[in-house]
Amino acid sequence: MQVLGIDVGGSGIKGAPVDTESGEFLAPRLRFPTPPSAKPEPMAKIVGDIARQFNWQGPVGAGFPAALHHGVALTAANIHKKWIGVNAAELFSNASGCPVSVINDADAAGLAEMRFGAGRGRRGVVMMITIGTGLGTALFIDGKLVPNTELGHIEIDGDDAELHASDAARKRERLSWKKWGRRLNRYLQTLERLFWPDLFILGGGVIKNAEKFLPSITLNTEVLPAELLNDAGIVGAALYARQALGGGDE
Repeated sequence: MQVLGIDVGGSGIKGAPVDTESGEFLAPRLRFPTPPSAKPEPMAKIVGDIARQFNWQGPVGAGFPAALHHGVALTAANIHKKWIGVNAAELFSNASGCPVSVINDADAAGLAEMRFGAGRGRRGVVMMITIGTGLGTALFIDGKLVPNTELGHIEIDGDDAELHASDAARKRERLSWKKWGRRLNRYLQTLERLFWPDLFILGGGVIKNAEKFLPSITLNTEVLPAELLNDAGIVGAALYARQALGGGDE
């Protein structure tokens, strides 16, 4: 099944048609900056623009940076607060003219890595961490997703973890990779003590620089970089839409 996957982020919105059997893109991805306001209507317009650029008329899967319940946004950490209570699936469907299934963006990335990437065939407790504007998390138990974990917002020293350990924090504070890596390590150590996972998969835009910060990660848990790199969100969103349509159990 071919599905248009869209990854809606706090800094960029990107998409590509995906072959959900292989996880491969069927055309080069498109990327647009997230509108400065990050409000619902401007962001939905870009989703619609991506669909139109591909002349898409089939199903669409969208990864979205919020906890979601039946397509409705419950949180808005890195987007405008006006998203809270908005039915994102309905808004994106109206903007694109296509049926849209919406999933938390980190959960989408996790689905892709568990199906085609570093988590393929892994059992036990696996945690996917997406590192970008914020910190996203996806939790899997024996391959089954526990949705909307949003563990990037746990408190460390009384502050939201992603304020210190996200890639946005690294850029904002002009931290060296080594110093930022130690912050990320402390965050991962906290998750390790809470969940005792079998595997951490690290993804997001920052993973292309993995060799610069992975030496600072000292955990008992195995740590692997995401294999799909920053395209995992697009692929996972497409997988989720296929699942929502009854086309497979990803």
